[in-house]
Amino acid sequence: MAISASDAGTPKPGDNYVQSFARGLEVIRSFSAAAPRQTLTEVAGRAGLTRAGARRILLTLQTLGYVESDGKLFSLTPRILDLGFAYLSSMPIWNLAEPVMEALVEQVKESCSAAALDGTDIVYVLRVPTRKIMSIVLGVGSRLPAYCTSMGRMLLADLPDDEVVRRLRASKRGQLTRHTITDVETLAAKVQQARKQGWCLVNQELEEGLVSIAAPVTNRAGRIVAALNISGQANRTNAKTMQESMLPPLLDAAQAISRLLSAQSA
Repeated sequence: MAISASDAGTPKPGDNYVQSFARGLEVIRSFSAAAPRQTLTEVAGRAGLTRAGARRILLTLQTLGYVESDGKLFSLTPRILDLGFAYLSSMPIWNLAEPVMEALVEQVKESCSAAALDGTDIVYVLRVPTRKIMSIVLGVGSRLPAYCTSMGRMLLADLPDDEVVRRLRASKRGQLTRHTITDVETLAAKVQQARKQGWCLVNQELEEGLVSIAAPVTNRAGRIVAALNISGQANRTNAKTMQESMLPPLLDAAQAISRLLSAQSA
């Protein structure tokens, strides 16, 4: 599982750290749904760079076809998707997993997602929706905090206890709903519970009315490499019903994907 640069420690000169490359990634990350088109000054501010430094990087990205400009505003082009899909294409397991997830969605009539752990966040790598159930728009590449999501706690369960606590402390643990748990000790206990029982249910901690349940996807060595979840609305499927009726097929689907992963790496 990936660890972000901040988790790995700040690189020092001599660590083979290419600063210009890192700055280029910060420029790319400065664009978002809230800032899809930016001036040079805005990019520099968001990326923590000088105007001159941001300009050089933007012009380089524009030459390569990853950025376009109307002379004042800069924006990313569809080519930027090549960078994200390079990960997905290097992990063909998700091509095999998609039919399994589609069958699960057809069976339970709720959305299904798969995610991997990146630092203190989860990153969505595959999603099969049924209908819009969240105010948050999710797709491949979307990030959510691990501490308050079923997939996040399931993925954290693969780490040693001291690393779990470290990442929880590093998380921005906001009170997202009246149900959100933010206490590190309580969260660590929830992660331990997920590790012990082999699944995790989170009831309205990320968003009011949203219930989700997750199961682990493991490799041949038994390590958790991803998590699979089902999510639904509490007014339609409460937590008890989800656990009783949807957990068994979810576990079956996660185990099927795990077997595909093991067979692929054999």
